[in-house]
Amino acid sequence: MSAEYATFGLAPAIRAGGVLADGAYQAHRDFVDFIVDGRPLLFQLSDLDAVSPLASDVPPSIFTAQVRSLLLEADAPLAGGRYVIYGCPECADLACGAVTAVIERDGDDYVWRDFAWQTDGEADLGLNGYTGIGPFRFHGSEYRSALQSLLREDADETSPRRRVLLIGARVAVLAKLAAALRAIGIGADIAHDAAGVPDEELRGYGAVVFGRAVGEQGRQAVRRAFDRAGVEVAYVDGFAPIIPLLVAQIENALDRSPAEQRRLTRLIAADGQAGIEITSTCRVELTAYRLDRLYRTHTYRFFDGILPAGQHRIGLDAKSVKGESFIVARTTGTVLVEPMGR
Repeated sequence: MSAEYATFGLAPAIRAGGVLADGAYQAHRDFVDFIVDGRPLLFQLSDLDAVSPLASDVPPSIFTAQVRSLLLEADAPLAGGRYVIYGCPECADLACGAVTAVIERDGDDYVWRDFAWQTDGEADLGLNGYTGIGPFRFHGSEYRSALQSLLREDADETSPRRRVLLIGARVAVLAKLAAALRAIGIGADIAHDAAGVPDEELRGYGAVVFGRAVGEQGRQAVRRAFDRAGVEVAYVDGFAPIIPLLVAQIENALDRSPAEQRRLTRLIAADGQAGIEITSTCRVELTAYRLDRLYRTHTYRFFDGILPAGQHRIGLDAKSVKGESFIVARTTGTVLVEPMGR
Protein backbone atom coordinates (compact mmCIF):
# COMPACT_ATOMS: atom_id res chain seq x y z
CA MET A 1 0.00 0.00 0.00
CA SER A 2 1.54 3.29 -1.10
CA ALA A 3 1.54 5.87 1.67
CA GLU A 4 4.32 7.89 3.23
CA TYR A 5 4.87 7.77 6.95
CA ALA A 6 3.54 10.73 8.92
CA THR A 7 3.64 11.51 12.62
CA PHE A 8 0.38 11.27 14.57
CA GLY A 9 -0.62 13.19 17.68
CA LEU A 10 -3.52 14.80 19.46
CA ALA A 11 -4.02 18.29 20.86
CA PRO A 12 -6.85 20.20 22.55
CA ALA A 13 -8.80 22.51 20.26
CA ILE A 14 -11.98 24.55 20.31
CA ARG A 15 -14.65 25.62 17.93
CA ALA A 16 -15.18 29.09 19.32
CA GLY A 17 -18.76 29.93 20.19
CA GLY A 18 -20.20 33.38 20.46
CA VAL A 19 -22.96 35.88 19.90
CA LEU A 20 -22.45 36.89 16.28
CA ALA A 21 -22.90 40.34 14.78
CA ASP A 22 -26.32 39.39 13.39
CA GLY A 23 -27.51 38.20 16.81
CA ALA A 24 -27.21 34.47 16.03
CA TYR A 25 -25.59 32.07 18.49
CA GLN A 26 -22.68 29.80 17.63
CA ALA A 27 -22.08 26.82 19.93
CA HIS A 28 -18.84 26.47 21.86
CA ARG A 29 -17.22 23.03 21.39
CA ASP A 30 -14.08 21.67 23.01
CA PHE A 31 -12.57 18.73 21.16
CA VAL A 32 -9.34 16.85 20.54
CA ASP A 33 -7.86 17.51 17.12
CA PHE A 34 -5.62 15.23 15.05
CA ILE A 35 -2.06 16.49 14.61
CA VAL A 36 -0.43 15.15 11.46
CA ASP A 37 3.23 15.97 10.88
CA GLY A 38 3.02 18.63 13.58
CA ARG A 39 0.00 20.54 12.23
CA PRO A 40 -3.74 20.19 12.85
CA LEU A 41 -5.27 18.10 10.09
CA LEU A 42 -8.26 20.45 10.12
CA PHE A 43 -6.06 23.25 8.78
CA GLN A 44 -5.47 21.31 5.56
CA LEU A 45 -9.21 21.49 4.87
CA SER A 46 -9.19 25.27 4.33
CA ASP A 47 -12.22 27.06 5.76
CA LEU A 48 -14.05 24.08 7.27
CA ASP A 49 -16.15 24.77 10.36
CA ALA A 50 -16.11 21.34 12.00
CA VAL A 51 -14.99 19.34 15.04
CA SER A 52 -13.56 15.88 15.45
CA PRO A 53 -15.70 13.11 16.99
CA LEU A 54 -13.50 13.38 20.11
CA ALA A 55 -15.52 16.19 21.70
CA SER A 56 -15.52 16.81 25.44
CA ASP A 57 -19.28 17.32 25.72
CA VAL A 58 -20.33 13.89 24.47
CA PRO A 59 -21.22 11.25 27.11
CA PRO A 60 -18.18 9.28 28.35
CA SER A 61 -19.48 6.00 26.88
CA ILE A 62 -19.80 7.56 23.42
CA PHE A 63 -16.39 9.25 23.71
CA THR A 64 -14.82 5.90 24.60
CA ALA A 65 -16.62 4.24 21.69
CA GLN A 66 -15.27 6.89 19.31
CA VAL A 67 -11.70 6.31 20.50
CA ARG A 68 -12.02 2.54 20.20
CA SER A 69 -13.53 2.97 16.74
CA LEU A 70 -10.48 4.94 15.57
CA LEU A 71 -8.33 2.12 17.01
CA LEU A 72 -10.32 -0.25 14.75
CA GLU A 73 -11.64 -2.17 17.74
CA ALA A 74 -15.16 -1.87 16.30
CA ASP A 75 -16.71 -2.06 12.85
CA ALA A 76 -16.60 1.06 10.68
CA PRO A 77 -19.76 3.17 11.12
CA LEU A 78 -20.02 3.94 7.38
CA ALA A 79 -19.93 1.82 4.24
CA GLY A 80 -16.56 1.03 2.68
CA GLY A 81 -14.65 1.05 5.95
CA ARG A 82 -15.13 4.81 6.32
CA TYR A 83 -14.96 6.80 9.57
CA VAL A 84 -16.02 10.35 10.40
CA ILE A 85 -12.92 12.50 10.91
CA TYR A 86 -14.69 15.88 11.26
CA GLY A 87 -18.41 16.61 11.57
CA CYS A 88 -20.92 19.43 12.05
CA PRO A 89 -20.16 21.36 15.28
CA GLU A 90 -23.82 22.18 15.88
CA CYS A 91 -25.56 18.81 15.49
CA ALA A 92 -23.04 16.16 14.32
CA ASP A 93 -25.61 15.01 11.72
CA LEU A 94 -24.08 13.38 8.65
CA ALA A 95 -26.73 15.13 6.54
CA CYS A 96 -25.01 18.46 7.34
CA GLY A 97 -21.81 17.07 5.87
CA ALA A 98 -18.72 15.43 7.30
CA VAL A 99 -15.14 14.70 6.35
CA THR A 100 -14.71 10.93 6.22
CA ALA A 101 -11.81 8.64 5.41
CA VAL A 102 -11.00 4.98 5.15
CA ILE A 103 -9.00 3.79 8.16
CA GLU A 104 -7.32 0.40 7.93
CA ARG A 105 -4.47 -1.67 9.28
CA ASP A 106 -1.44 -2.60 7.20
CA GLY A 107 0.70 -4.83 9.36
CA ASP A 108 1.29 -2.86 12.53
CA ASP A 109 0.67 0.46 10.78
CA TYR A 110 -2.56 2.43 10.53
CA VAL A 111 -3.43 4.10 7.23
CA TRP A 112 -5.87 6.97 6.63
CA ARG A 113 -6.80 7.36 2.97
CA ASP A 114 -9.46 8.47 0.49
CA PHE A 115 -10.62 11.59 2.35
CA ALA A 116 -13.98 12.86 1.15
CA TRP A 117 -16.87 15.20 1.97
CA GLN A 118 -19.87 13.01 2.68
CA THR A 119 -23.55 13.81 3.30
CA ASP A 120 -25.16 10.36 3.10
CA GLY A 121 -24.30 6.68 3.39
CA GLU A 122 -21.97 6.56 0.38
CA ALA A 123 -18.93 8.68 -0.43
CA ASP A 124 -18.35 9.85 -4.01
CA LEU A 125 -14.58 10.25 -4.33
CA GLY A 126 -14.82 11.46 -7.90
CA LEU A 127 -17.15 14.31 -7.00
CA ASN A 128 -16.31 15.08 -3.36
CA GLY A 129 -12.88 13.59 -2.73
CA TYR A 130 -10.15 15.71 -1.12
CA THR A 131 -7.32 15.56 -3.63
CA GLY A 132 -3.88 16.21 -2.22
CA ILE A 133 -4.74 15.14 1.36
CA GLY A 134 -3.27 11.80 2.36
CA PRO A 135 -2.88 8.95 2.33
CA PHE A 136 -1.15 9.00 5.72
CA ARG A 137 0.65 6.03 7.22
CA PHE A 138 1.11 6.11 11.00
CA HIS A 139 3.39 3.91 13.10
CA GLY A 140 1.13 1.63 15.13
CA SER A 141 2.81 2.24 18.48
CA GLU A 142 2.62 6.04 18.14
CA TYR A 143 -0.97 5.95 16.90
CA ARG A 144 -2.22 3.61 19.63
CA SER A 145 -0.36 5.43 22.39
CA ALA A 146 -1.89 8.79 21.46
CA LEU A 147 -5.47 7.50 21.33
CA GLN A 148 -5.21 5.17 24.32
CA SER A 149 -4.00 8.11 26.44
CA LEU A 150 -7.55 9.49 26.16
CA LEU A 151 -8.89 6.39 27.93
CA ARG A 152 -6.70 6.54 31.03
CA GLU A 153 -8.35 7.04 34.38
CA ASP A 154 -6.62 10.38 34.90
CA ALA A 155 -7.80 11.79 31.56
CA ASP A 156 -10.62 13.72 33.27
CA GLU A 157 -8.03 15.76 35.18
CA THR A 158 -7.06 17.54 31.97
CA SER A 159 -10.58 17.98 30.58
CA PRO A 160 -11.63 21.59 30.01
CA ARG A 161 -13.55 23.38 32.74
CA ARG A 162 -16.43 24.90 30.79
CA ARG A 163 -17.85 27.03 33.59
CA VAL A 164 -17.33 30.73 34.30
CA LEU A 165 -17.77 32.82 37.44
CA LEU A 166 -19.13 36.33 36.74
CA ILE A 167 -18.41 39.02 39.33
CA GLY A 168 -19.69 42.57 39.04
CA ALA A 169 -22.14 45.23 40.19
CA ARG A 170 -24.43 45.44 37.14
CA VAL A 171 -26.69 42.47 37.75
CA ALA A 172 -28.78 43.04 34.62
CA VAL A 173 -25.67 42.89 32.40
CA LEU A 174 -24.36 39.80 34.20
CA ALA A 175 -27.71 38.04 33.83
CA LYS A 176 -27.73 38.71 30.06
CA LEU A 177 -24.13 37.55 29.80
CA ALA A 178 -24.85 34.36 31.74
CA ALA A 179 -27.83 33.62 29.48
CA ALA A 180 -25.72 34.15 26.34
CA LEU A 181 -22.96 31.88 27.64
CA ARG A 182 -25.41 29.12 28.54
CA ALA A 183 -26.96 29.40 25.08
CA ILE A 184 -23.63 28.51 23.46
CA GLY A 185 -22.78 25.71 25.89
CA ILE A 186 -20.75 27.43 28.62
CA GLY A 187 -21.96 27.30 32.22
CA ALA A 188 -22.05 30.59 34.14
CA ASP A 189 -22.70 31.65 37.74
CA ILE A 190 -23.08 35.17 39.16
CA ALA A 191 -21.63 36.30 42.50
CA HIS A 192 -20.44 39.43 44.32
CA ASP A 193 -17.23 37.66 45.38
CA ALA A 194 -15.80 34.21 46.09
CA ALA A 195 -15.92 34.42 49.89
CA GLY A 196 -17.16 31.24 51.54
CA VAL A 197 -17.35 29.23 48.31
CA PRO A 198 -16.08 25.66 48.94
CA ASP A 199 -12.83 24.75 47.24
CA GLU A 200 -14.44 21.91 45.28
CA GLU A 201 -16.85 24.40 43.69
CA LEU A 202 -14.07 26.82 42.78
CA ARG A 203 -12.23 23.97 41.05
CA GLY A 204 -15.09 23.69 38.57
CA TYR A 205 -14.43 27.09 36.99
CA GLY A 206 -12.21 27.73 34.02
CA ALA A 207 -12.40 31.53 34.11
CA VAL A 208 -13.44 34.45 36.30
CA VAL A 209 -14.85 37.59 34.71
CA PHE A 210 -14.64 40.94 36.50
CA GLY A 211 -16.98 43.77 35.67
CA ARG A 212 -15.46 47.23 35.35
CA ALA A 213 -17.00 48.30 38.68
CA VAL A 214 -15.08 45.67 40.67
CA GLY A 215 -12.21 47.37 42.49
CA GLU A 216 -8.68 46.08 42.88
CA GLN A 217 -9.27 45.02 46.46
CA GLY A 218 -12.21 42.84 45.41
CA ARG A 219 -10.25 41.33 42.55
CA GLN A 220 -7.35 40.41 44.81
CA ALA A 221 -9.71 38.75 47.29
CA VAL A 222 -11.12 36.55 44.53
CA ARG A 223 -7.65 35.63 43.33
CA ARG A 224 -6.64 34.64 46.87
CA ALA A 225 -9.70 32.39 47.16
CA PHE A 226 -8.75 30.52 43.99
CA ASP A 227 -5.11 30.32 45.07
CA ARG A 228 -6.19 28.72 48.35
CA ALA A 229 -8.27 26.21 46.40
CA GLY A 230 -5.17 25.32 44.37
CA VAL A 231 -6.81 25.94 41.03
CA GLU A 232 -5.48 27.99 38.12
CA VAL A 233 -8.12 29.96 36.25
CA ALA A 234 -8.08 32.62 33.56
CA TYR A 235 -9.02 36.12 34.78
CA VAL A 236 -10.91 38.35 32.37
CA ASP A 237 -11.29 42.11 32.84
CA GLY A 238 -14.47 42.95 30.98
CA PHE A 239 -13.78 45.67 28.43
CA ALA A 240 -17.32 47.05 28.27
CA PRO A 241 -20.94 46.05 29.05
CA ILE A 242 -21.43 44.69 25.52
CA ILE A 243 -22.58 41.06 25.57
CA PRO A 244 -21.03 39.81 22.27
CA LEU A 245 -17.76 41.49 23.21
CA LEU A 246 -17.69 39.90 26.68
CA VAL A 247 -18.54 36.49 25.25
CA ALA A 248 -15.64 36.83 22.82
CA GLN A 249 -13.27 37.71 25.68
CA ILE A 250 -14.41 34.66 27.61
CA GLU A 251 -14.02 32.38 24.58
CA ASN A 252 -10.46 33.59 24.20
CA ALA A 253 -9.75 32.99 27.91
CA LEU A 254 -11.13 29.43 27.76
CA ASP A 255 -9.02 28.50 24.73
CA ARG A 256 -6.51 25.91 25.98
CA SER A 257 -5.23 24.91 22.54
CA PRO A 258 -1.47 25.33 21.97
CA ALA A 259 -0.70 28.78 20.58
CA GLU A 260 1.34 27.33 17.71
CA GLN A 261 -1.69 25.31 16.56
CA ARG A 262 -4.17 28.18 16.27
CA ARG A 263 -5.31 29.72 13.03
CA LEU A 264 -5.52 33.29 14.29
CA THR A 265 -2.39 34.20 16.22
CA ARG A 266 -2.37 37.99 16.43
CA LEU A 267 -4.69 41.00 16.44
CA ILE A 268 -3.65 44.65 16.56
CA ALA A 269 -6.23 47.45 16.58
CA ALA A 270 -4.86 50.97 16.19
CA ASP A 271 -5.10 54.07 14.01
CA GLY A 272 -8.33 52.98 12.38
CA GLN A 273 -6.91 49.65 11.22
CA ALA A 274 -7.06 46.03 12.30
CA GLY A 275 -3.90 43.99 11.81
CA ILE A 276 -4.21 40.20 11.94
CA GLU A 277 -1.93 37.22 11.44
CA ILE A 278 -3.26 33.79 10.42
CA THR A 279 -1.43 30.51 9.95
CA SER A 280 -3.58 28.88 7.26
CA THR A 281 -6.19 29.88 4.71
CA CYS A 282 -9.50 30.48 6.48
CA ARG A 283 -12.52 32.71 6.78
CA VAL A 284 -12.02 35.75 9.01
CA GLU A 285 -14.72 37.98 10.47
CA LEU A 286 -13.84 41.38 11.90
CA THR A 287 -16.42 43.26 13.96
CA ALA A 288 -16.16 46.62 15.68
CA TYR A 289 -18.19 47.44 18.80
CA ARG A 290 -18.53 51.02 19.98
CA LEU A 291 -20.07 52.69 23.00
CA ASP A 292 -21.38 56.22 22.40
CA ARG A 293 -21.71 58.96 25.01
CA LEU A 294 -25.04 57.57 26.18
CA TYR A 295 -23.53 54.07 26.55
CA ARG A 296 -25.49 52.73 23.60
CA THR A 297 -23.84 49.92 21.64
CA HIS A 298 -23.09 50.23 17.92
CA THR A 299 -21.97 47.19 15.92
CA TYR A 300 -20.11 47.22 12.58
CA ARG A 301 -19.02 44.04 10.82
CA PHE A 302 -16.43 45.53 8.49
CA PHE A 303 -14.83 42.39 7.04
CA ASP A 304 -16.01 38.85 6.32
CA GLY A 305 -13.98 36.84 3.83
CA ILE A 306 -11.41 34.14 3.20
CA LEU A 307 -7.76 35.16 3.56
CA PRO A 308 -4.54 33.25 2.88
CA ALA A 309 -1.96 32.60 5.56
CA GLY A 310 0.11 35.61 6.54
CA GLN A 311 -0.28 39.13 7.90
CA HIS A 312 -3.12 41.39 6.79
CA ARG A 313 -4.21 44.97 7.51
CA ILE A 314 -7.82 46.00 7.07
CA GLY A 315 -9.07 49.56 7.41
CA LEU A 316 -12.20 50.60 9.29
CA ASP A 317 -14.77 53.24 8.51
CA ALA A 318 -14.00 56.26 10.71
CA LYS A 319 -17.50 56.29 12.23
CA SER A 320 -17.04 52.76 13.61
CA VAL A 321 -14.14 53.69 15.88
CA LYS A 322 -15.29 56.97 17.40
CA GLY A 323 -15.26 57.03 21.18
CA GLU A 324 -14.69 53.78 23.09
CA SER A 325 -14.27 51.04 20.47
CA PHE A 326 -13.23 47.38 20.42
CA ILE A 327 -12.39 44.92 17.66
CA VAL A 328 -13.30 41.21 17.62
CA ALA A 329 -11.48 38.97 15.14
CA ARG A 330 -12.98 35.51 14.64
CA THR A 331 -12.03 32.39 12.70
CA THR A 332 -13.59 28.94 12.97
CA GLY A 333 -11.29 28.05 15.86
CA THR A 334 -10.05 31.25 17.47
CA VAL A 335 -11.40 34.56 18.75
CA LEU A 336 -9.22 37.56 19.67
CA VAL A 337 -10.35 40.88 21.14
CA GLU A 338 -8.53 44.21 21.35
CA PRO A 339 -9.51 47.78 22.32
CA MET A 340 -8.92 50.26 19.55
CA GLY A 341 -5.75 52.21 20.24
CA ARG A 342 -5.05 55.76 19.14
